[in-house]
Amino acid sequence: MLSPASAAVVRATLPVVRAHAVEITGEFYSSMFAAQPELLDLFNQGNQADGRQKLALAAAVAGFAEHLLAGEAVPFGQIAERIAHKHVSLGVRAEQYPIVGHHLLTAVGTVLGDAVTPEIAAAWQEVYWLLACRLIAAEARLYERGDLDPADLWRRWRVAKRLDEAVDTVSFTLVPDDGGAVPDFAPGQYVSVAVDLPGGHRQPRQYSLSQGPGRGSLRITVRRLRGRAGAPDGAVSNHLHDRVTEDDVLLLGPPAGETTLDPGDGPVLLVSAGIGITPMAAVLDHLARTQPTRRVILAHADRSPAHHALRRECAQTATGLAEADELRWYENDHDAHSRPGLMDVDALPLPPGTTAYLCGPLLFMHAIRAGLIRRGLPAEHIRYEVFGPGMLDRD
Repeated sequence: MLSPASAAVVRATLPVVRAHAVEITGEFYSSMFAAQPELLDLFNQGNQADGRQKLALAAAVAGFAEHLLAGEAVPFGQIAERIAHKHVSLGVRAEQYPIVGHHLLTAVGTVLGDAVTPEIAAAWQEVYWLLACRLIAAEARLYERGDLDPADLWRRWRVAKRLDEAVDTVSFTLVPDDGGAVPDFAPGQYVSVAVDLPGGHRQPRQYSLSQGPGRGSLRITVRRLRGRAGAPDGAVSNHLHDRVTEDDVLLLGPPAGETTLDPGDGPVLLVSAGIGITPMAAVLDHLARTQPTRRVILAHADRSPAHHALRRECAQTATGLAEADELRWYENDHDAHSRPGLMDVDALPLPPGTTAYLCGPLLFMHAIRAGLIRRGLPAEHIRYEVFGPGMLDRD
């Protein structure tokens, strides 16, 4: 908890900090990378370039300050869990938090200038360290649970199979290069993949595991990111598509991610769009192998059948379930087994006791979530996976 004196200062200054938060986090990243260039290899430079990372950090810091002031009236648990899993997938270490804290608090002073009195600086330092201690503790538990050493996290995996899945989409089946054990994971989780790009920079990206556990391998399914409106192409996705083939070696972090299949036997609604099919394919595979009598609805939206990754595999997997519905929407080239246009949330079956899992573009998930709540599905029964930094807007 914030000390009473700091709480009063944070409450008074939060509107100003929130108004300048993106400017502060932008200054923070610039100054930190200038002073600690080795950290460039830890951060997704694509998210840096398009501004999503500074927006996510700004929202997290302001959200945590609000949580400290308001308690569970402004919940923060899901955000903290998401950040901790992401950090563990990248090998973030406790000793790196003072570096971040120094540059973040310096950025506050740089942006707000003389308005930052010693009292204000001390109060926001307290906010930062309360957040840091919460994340360090959560990450330590995850490292211990997985028997992981964050200083020696990355492991060599060999590409056992490469398969073109759809337009601009390819799957890589991976096995440990040292012949060791494949770690267990929960369906819905992801792994970090680190690649050495031309120019000498190493860059990590997270990719959902697109098959369930227990197969003696891991599989990722990667869509090529093509830049639009002047934005550059995705550096890592294009590298994987253009340069990585069978018998090549990739560096992987451990499975991580908080959006996983809940235990139980109630109906499951899997809703995806585009490459958001990947965690749903893993959940579907797991259910077919472990709970084939569980009621499952698989709903997917895409540009066309040719763009629908894992389409045939998911259809085949669904035949192994006693009670499964598969619904598809295509913007182009729909057929007798699909519907035209965008997904219609009112057409989704909602048996009593359903838990829904969403993955796809943010606007898509926001619309589907709002529609499911309108139809009576409780918000706590809706789980979602966001590709990239940030959280789904719940307003």
